[in-house]
Amino acid sequence: MIAALGFGLIVGALLGLVGGGGSILAVPALVYGVGLSMSDAVPSSLIVVGASSAVAVLPRMRRDVDWRLALTIGVSGALTAVVGTAVNSHLSQPVLLLVFAAIMVLAGVRMLLPSGGSAGADEEAPTWRKLLPKAIGTGLVVGFLTGLLGVGGGFLIVPALTLILGVPMSVAVGTSLVVIVINSLGGFLSHLGDLSLDWGPTLVFAAAAMVASLVAGRLGRSLSNTVLKRGFAVLVLVVAAFVAVSTLVTW
Repeated sequence: MIAALGFGLIVGALLGLVGGGGSILAVPALVYGVGLSMSDAVPSSLIVVGASSAVAVLPRMRRDVDWRLALTIGVSGALTAVVGTAVNSHLSQPVLLLVFAAIMVLAGVRMLLPSGGSAGADEEAPTWRKLLPKAIGTGLVVGFLTGLLGVGGGFLIVPALTLILGVPMSVAVGTSLVVIVINSLGGFLSHLGDLSLDWGPTLVFAAAAMVASLVAGRLGRSLSNTVLKRGFAVLVLVVAAFVAVSTLVTW
């Protein structure tokens, strides 16, 4: 319970600050920190991430959410979350964790690259037809990973919004949180058929994450985007290395 409380605060803080990162850390935290199996950690992480993201987006709803992009990415992602869940049931825990680590490395490196977030921001309305296929493609990929690995997808959505779709970082954070809520709900519903949860640690983890995400969401609007992104990227790379080494040693 103590581990669930501590890791919940960390996951919630990351979601509130940068609109992602908490979800990609939730599964390793639940497996290695709290002691859940991978099959329990995936649906538990979806509860934690979905609930904390819903709270974290509250301070940003009016000015920092592109609802059109959020709904496009979220709805298209919900379609492939079911496919990801089906693939999940056919892979062993070590394979899933190694895939998880590889994706974390890619995400961390991507976040260290210049965002170019302001590019095309003023042309959002006239370029919607060009943005729509990219938004749908992003949603499909993120939704699949949500079902497969139990992540909300913020660690992929934020770079995609800034680098591919040209959304300013502040809007990318808020929009990402909305998409995470939608994807987490879709991913969790796809697990209902074989749901197995340890509700005690899950609820403690979720409650801590919700409180931390609300506080961090308010603080994050006054902090440097560059510092947040670099700090997040380094943390993700460190966790990826830990997950990969631990998995290979015990496999």
